[in-house]
Amino acid sequence: MSYSATQLIHSIPVDPLTGAVSVPIYQTSTFVQEAPGINKGYDYARTSNPTRSVLEQVLAQLENGHTGVAFSSGLAAIDAVIKLLKSGDEIIAVDDIYGGTFRLFTRIYEKFGIRVTYVDATDPENIFNAISSRTKLIWIETPTNPTLKVADIKAIAAIAKASNCLLCVDNTFATPILQQPLDLGADIVVHSATKYLGGHSDLIAGCVVTKDKTLGDEIKFIQNACGAILSPFDSWLLIRGIETLPLRIRQHCSTALQVAEWLQRHPAVDKVHYPGLTNHPNHNIAKHQASGFGGVISFSLKNDTEAAAISFVTATRLFKLAESLGGIKSLLSHPAGMTHKSIPPEKRRAAGVRDSLIRLSVGLEEAVDLINDLEQAFSVVAKNEEKKNIQSLAAVL
Repeated sequence: MSYSATQLIHSIPVDPLTGAVSVPIYQTSTFVQEAPGINKGYDYARTSNPTRSVLEQVLAQLENGHTGVAFSSGLAAIDAVIKLLKSGDEIIAVDDIYGGTFRLFTRIYEKFGIRVTYVDATDPENIFNAISSRTKLIWIETPTNPTLKVADIKAIAAIAKASNCLLCVDNTFATPILQQPLDLGADIVVHSATKYLGGHSDLIAGCVVTKDKTLGDEIKFIQNACGAILSPFDSWLLIRGIETLPLRIRQHCSTALQVAEWLQRHPAVDKVHYPGLTNHPNHNIAKHQASGFGGVISFSLKNDTEAAAISFVTATRLFKLAESLGGIKSLLSHPAGMTHKSIPPEKRRAAGVRDSLIRLSVGLEEAVDLINDLEQAFSVVAKNEEKKNIQSLAAVL
């Protein structure tokens, strides 16, 4: 069960020293000690910082976990989890995976002897069949980025436990407001906190939350040893963003469903990916394990070409063409040419990331305004296509 807005707001403590209702920013690199090893709980800011400590406690509470650990980016958080493994270990990961994670797995860790097998995790049997004696970690995103596939966390957690594997869930798209992977049996949750947790497109951050103390201690050791920490100011920004998370998520979900239903009826759209639609293949699982369907939609065009997709994403006015998602302003992207460009085309397409696929991050604008913006972009694409056809005909004549 996720935190209510009331619980969340009051889980952020009043400063015990001054009574300040906003967590102080301890912008310091070091702390005075009374004697060697005798201090007020802090010695060096890489190891721990009071502002970051408050954030990490809030993150753990949000995910109903034991330990929260804040990092300088989502990829730094993912990197810390992979460092739990050793050469010769194997990972089973979702096939429709974030391009940055794929790049980290293949370009960095494969050369250290960590092998990754990619499967369609919407069927838990695919994971079961891929497990070997060397498998130590199962890595899932749910919903996935960018085709919004949904995996059954509870079923996969049972497989992981029976196989003595860790299960890590990237919960970035759902957020702890909608989905609680640790309660469903996962061992580790990661977030690109840059997205919904921060919520305002003004910071880069990541976090790991573990179910138990032992794993938490290992991640904390890696954080300190490798140094990819979140700064005091960004920790404060993230706390401030989290304070409004339940309200923002509620509005993201409401507007996204309206936009997805409209897209589904549009004659220029081939397929809409959104778990809140009843015809989504994983709708029932999403409805069972989450309390909402999120603010990200993806769709492919009937004109299934990269040119048509680029024409569309450069024609919107309210939806801004940019990397990232989860902010209050609506964004859109072309995954094949942006977020998932590092994945080979054949692997992208096999996972459902078509050349015409467009991803929307629905913000907090009015639904009717966003729909009108999309409609005018479809009109631009249609006019461009008509002009192209006329030019082709003229060339023939």
